[in-house]
Amino acid sequence: MIQEVRVIAKPGLPDSKGDESLYEINRALGIQSVEKVRTARVFRFEGISEKEAAYLAGKLLAEDVFQTYRVNGPVIEDAAVVLEVAYKPGVMNPEAASLLKSASDLGITGLIAADSSWEYGFYGRDISGADIERILNSLLVNATIEYVVREKPQTLVIKGVPGPTGVIPIRRMSDEELLTLSRDKLFLNLEEMKVVQKYFAGLQRDPTDCEIEIIAQTWSEHCVHKTFRAKISMDGQEKPPLLKRLKDATARSKHPLVLSAFVDNSGVMEFYEGTAICGKVETHNSPSAIEPYGGAMTGSGGVFRDIVGTGLGAKVLASTNMFCFAPPGTPGEDIPPGCLHPHYLLRRVVTGVKDYGNRMGIPTNNGSVHFHPDFRAKPTVIVGAYGILPAGSSRKRQPEAGDLVLTLGGRTGRDGIHGATFSSGEMTDRTIDVNASAVQIGHPIEEKRMFDAILAARDKGLLRAITDCGAGGFASAVGEMGSEIGVNIALDRAPLKYPGLAPWEILLSESQERMVLAVAPAHLEQLLEICRGYNVEATVLGEFTGDKRFCATYEGLTVMDLEMEFLHDGLPQRFMTAAWQRPEHPEPTLRETRNWSRLFARVMGHLNVCSKEPIIRLYDHGVQGTSALPPFAGANGDGPNDAAILTPLLGKPYGMVISHGLNPVLNMIDPYHGSLWAAAEAVSNAVSSGANPREMVLIDNFIWPFPDEDALGALDMSVDACVDFVRATGMPFISGKDSLSSTYRGQDGTVIKIPPVLCVSVFGRIPDVSRTVSADFKGAGNQIVLVGCRNTSEMAGSVYYDLQGAIGQNLPKLDPDNLMKVFEAVYAAIDSGKLLACHDISEGGLGAALAEMCFGGATGASITIPADENPEQFLFNETAGCFLAELPADADLADIFSGVPCSVIGKTTAGGLLTAEQYGKTLFTLNLDELKEAWQRPMKEVFH
Repeated sequence: MIQEVRVIAKPGLPDSKGDESLYEINRALGIQSVEKVRTARVFRFEGISEKEAAYLAGKLLAEDVFQTYRVNGPVIEDAAVVLEVAYKPGVMNPEAASLLKSASDLGITGLIAADSSWEYGFYGRDISGADIERILNSLLVNATIEYVVREKPQTLVIKGVPGPTGVIPIRRMSDEELLTLSRDKLFLNLEEMKVVQKYFAGLQRDPTDCEIEIIAQTWSEHCVHKTFRAKISMDGQEKPPLLKRLKDATARSKHPLVLSAFVDNSGVMEFYEGTAICGKVETHNSPSAIEPYGGAMTGSGGVFRDIVGTGLGAKVLASTNMFCFAPPGTPGEDIPPGCLHPHYLLRRVVTGVKDYGNRMGIPTNNGSVHFHPDFRAKPTVIVGAYGILPAGSSRKRQPEAGDLVLTLGGRTGRDGIHGATFSSGEMTDRTIDVNASAVQIGHPIEEKRMFDAILAARDKGLLRAITDCGAGGFASAVGEMGSEIGVNIALDRAPLKYPGLAPWEILLSESQERMVLAVAPAHLEQLLEICRGYNVEATVLGEFTGDKRFCATYEGLTVMDLEMEFLHDGLPQRFMTAAWQRPEHPEPTLRETRNWSRLFARVMGHLNVCSKEPIIRLYDHGVQGTSALPPFAGANGDGPNDAAILTPLLGKPYGMVISHGLNPVLNMIDPYHGSLWAAAEAVSNAVSSGANPREMVLIDNFIWPFPDEDALGALDMSVDACVDFVRATGMPFISGKDSLSSTYRGQDGTVIKIPPVLCVSVFGRIPDVSRTVSADFKGAGNQIVLVGCRNTSEMAGSVYYDLQGAIGQNLPKLDPDNLMKVFEAVYAAIDSGKLLACHDISEGGLGAALAEMCFGGATGASITIPADENPEQFLFNETAGCFLAELPADADLADIFSGVPCSVIGKTTAGGLLTAEQYGKTLFTLNLDELKEAWQRPMKEVFH
């Protein structure tokens, strides 16, 4: 019998989930008939008595101070409509395992299954059935993983019997049949399918479903980066593969601090006192597009595992996130079929990142949010993580024959199946329905326990090799770890969330919170003892063999037997043709500004400039006690900084800097110069905080439309820009990721391509965090100095142009050789202690940077615009690699910034005004409080 416990906030006390739901109903959907929403948690238990359920309710489920509960009865009885929403059977519910464990700890022994869900009570006089359907379909129920509970379930136990391993008759398939087999699930092209067909014809047998699925996974764009490894013909000229160009540029840089580049789960650089720091940035665009909460959560969880799976295991220090969405106010009729509204996507993605990082105790301390209408079909969701480990444990190691394959952490279920192949394909109106199983729900507490166990095992020298179960699950993790030696696993040994999984599903499942280790048999018992101490499940799946084959059995029967050479090297190298046509974006006709107050407020309130503080405050950036430069600082704690600085070795002055840069609009105009801008912005953010450009490294993330000739041509130019940046600056890329599937195709022929995104992330080391600066002005009467090279007429892609309804052609064109001189000059000035504050110039231009420095310092500013400058261009040009600096009134500018372009443009003032003059006359005097209100309003309206 199933016992039900409902928990609800006491009358008169806040109901945060109910209030949030009401906000979305009224604001995002425009439904005003719902006047109030109350929510209750529903817990179900199978195998215990009503008395035991009441005991759990009182001891575990309800907080007596502000909650009340009822067993086997309703708690919302006066609402017009009451509905319950739950995860579908088989979808990972992170609370279920915690309920079982907690009940056992409280002495409840008969519990065999548990589940949880949410109940909603809607209040109002004229709530229609159509309103409820819209609320359910648009907000409360993601059909890929959830359903409305209409009847009380008869059992919580999921039952199933796995079917026999299938054999795919590929040898006698026609070309059309091969493509039909590939469509929706495998995402291989005809040439690749024919290579598979030929391989099995040579073996004189057909493949099992396990074999065909692992080949598709291993050969997916997501896992093997086919486009980045392809031969490229650009405008008739054959060029080396994109990935080779990046790796060669890094090798030529010969950076003395790089310990590991492009060979591990993250890139590693030397830190201090025998330690190393590492970084990885990933994308989770496709899962987040169909289930934003789970997609973002598992994106964070996955990139955290990349850090822990680096070398012999690293501790995660920090989390970052960079998002691109359509504007949250996009009309519903502009959202393509099969896609979710950006207002909902933004809020749920942020919540997913928050819930994973906060619950694990990992600070989220760097990020950004960008908006453009062409992200309305598919958002860009980028998540990063950074860690620390002993330098001697930073090199990736290989297992030896006889080593055991050990899986530990979460159990295996159907969540995430086909995630790798699904993420490699274009999005359509069918994506949400066809690829529901690719969605996963994370369990951060499980991951935290697993990480603690791994680091304890590392410190005892018990690990030979380690990797994470990411895209492709065991297929990818075990297959890659054993690629040089061979491996044999028994799939029936894998702990399952529920019975009934077919062998190929166990092999391919991307269920979260799992790692794979190579462990010498002599160390097994000691490692298992550590896992028991941390309440982490660990299981021996098989062993590394030395025969260079990947074999798998299920209940004693062989279900997979493939040569590692074919699996990892049999994919035919693509030859791809690229050609890029410069798009026509007319320059706007600029008029003299008559209302400077209105213009400045519109710039500061632009979605790509406005304060993201309401988002950032949801994240815990101070946990672990390492934050030396937080996201916001200044007199009132609301002035933005350019980078995050951590002190990962507690009690030591050493700092780790983290920053990034991206600007998708510029890549729409010219992907070469737009990509230089992204790299320059990433480094500028770090340098303006006090980091040495000679002691930092880079990470690339290319998020691109599906690579047709034009998109591939743009990608080719973007990679060339990265290579040129490395050559000019000496800063190497040591890790990266490409995601080349951000195109939407509708049944009506609609094609929506995202603006190409290159996100460049930076991390590096600082010998003493006391020699860094924040961006807020420090007092009145100080000099305001502009540093850097810029042509203010290059305005294309700027926020100012966007407010004129234009994009333009003449974007900022950076010279990487000159950039390095400016970076080094700014760093030297900060390191000498002569700068009081520094802020780089990016979206919104000099005007936005100046206002933000005033906001942070609670000061005013008075500037003079040179006579030969157009005021709008001087204020709103967005050339990266330029800086505003605050110097003491008596500082000698020529002494501090000799050899680079610089000029004093004004001074800080005691009043709350921003004043500009030109030709000896006042151009404007603006109230900074009003500007600040305009700057803070947009995200406050989304995150109320």
